[in-house]
Amino acid sequence: MTPWTQRCIRQADCILIVGLGEQEPTVGELERMLENTAVRALKQLILLHKEDGPTPSRTVEWLNMRSWCSGHLHLCCPRRIFSRKRLPKLLEMYERVCQKPPDRHSDFSRLARILTGNSIALVLGGGGARGCSQVGIIRAMHEAGIPIDMVGGTSIGSFMGALYAEERNANRMRNRAVRWAKEMTNVLKKMLDLTYPITSMFSGSAFNRSINKIFEDKQIEDLWIPYFTITTDITASAMRVHTDGSLWRYCRASMSLSSYLPPLCDPKDGHLLMDGGYINNLPADVARSMGAKVVIAIDVGSQDETDLTNYGDSLSGWWLLWKRLNPWAAKVKVLGMAEIQSRLAYVCCVRQLEVVKNSEYCEYIRPPIDRYGTLEFGKFNEIAEVGYQHGKTLFELWNRNGVIDNILKDRPIDNVAKTRSSDVTCPNTTFTDLAEIVSRIEPAKTLAVDDESDYQTDYEEDAFDTEKEDYDGVPSEQNEDEDEQ
Repeated sequence: MTPWTQRCIRQADCILIVGLGEQEPTVGELERMLENTAVRALKQLILLHKEDGPTPSRTVEWLNMRSWCSGHLHLCCPRRIFSRKRLPKLLEMYERVCQKPPDRHSDFSRLARILTGNSIALVLGGGGARGCSQVGIIRAMHEAGIPIDMVGGTSIGSFMGALYAEERNANRMRNRAVRWAKEMTNVLKKMLDLTYPITSMFSGSAFNRSINKIFEDKQIEDLWIPYFTITTDITASAMRVHTDGSLWRYCRASMSLSSYLPPLCDPKDGHLLMDGGYINNLPADVARSMGAKVVIAIDVGSQDETDLTNYGDSLSGWWLLWKRLNPWAAKVKVLGMAEIQSRLAYVCCVRQLEVVKNSEYCEYIRPPIDRYGTLEFGKFNEIAEVGYQHGKTLFELWNRNGVIDNILKDRPIDNVAKTRSSDVTCPNTTFTDLAEIVSRIEPAKTLAVDDESDYQTDYEEDAFDTEKEDYDGVPSEQNEDEDEQ
């Protein structure tokens, strides 16, 4: 390592480790030297992928061999990134590229926003079939020109968010969501999944197969967009934030409604995981703590009835029965035992939701979907259209009022460090709690790595085999891709 390289590393605020996604994840000599050097800069792993190549995979192998990296990003790159040109042609090509306006939806624009602390997060709440409206709102966001740099969700929001993080396309996301919604309306499969109700009414096998059919063996690390999902750990009585591991399993865990589905056993530690809505149904605070400047939160949860009957100090069940059976008696609104238990389970979630709605960093959205039930997946198209029309109207209003311009506006660099400070809503947290959390942090694992890493990749071989040396030879639709270098 030269003195100049050492000086650059010592003065850097962020170090990007750039690799080719289809290459073997071997560690180079410079990386080994960087690992053994006391550097406090943020280290990000950046994996480049050809736009006409396969989707990201085996990301976990890259990360395991670089445990000192704090995060990773996948970038879909145009063909010109991997081609070798002589300097005159290279200058000519980029003169043409720079004349075009940048694409704010490109992966390179996302990288720029994340590095400068201007990322935009989309957080999707839980609410069963009402979550189908999130598909329509995401479509409206694309049409309004609002980019998405991070996706997180709870319950049905974790499922819809995972679809978008994998596809990055509202139409393809919708097609896969429709296919899953049809599975949820299959009565025969539900009947066959019934079991003796000791832990739950359903065994969960049919539900598992429906989600596994959508995501297969996809890992969270392999998603195009940074993603997280929330579950309730009933073993440790804590909220869990999942940013790695099996995608279908943690989506299933985040959708495990009590008494309907059994808890999912975490494959990492065996803890029992339940629906994340019991502890944080709209995790905008989590997205904020992960570096988002603005969080667009879509709430599709059920609205509790607050206009209840004041029945005094005691309540007779016989009196309630008479009120319900007598058609001429005045109707009373009194909660049943199941409703009381449900409200008790969501007390923490409701309080956290109010904090999020009143926060400065959050743009709160609630579509008009109260008339739809939690299990009405058969009305997918109708609910999605309601979300689209609401989002379209709302974003037009945002555009006129300057809200979208404010979202896209870069913030002062001195405010970047404040993002991750203390935005997570953790009520009653003390210094003792912090010490306990720190004590659970595992030491860095020392993994064996290969010594050989410098070899030519298929990208470079393809570039030499291709006769398209000129920028004009690249299709125009690809030229408009991300390039803010």
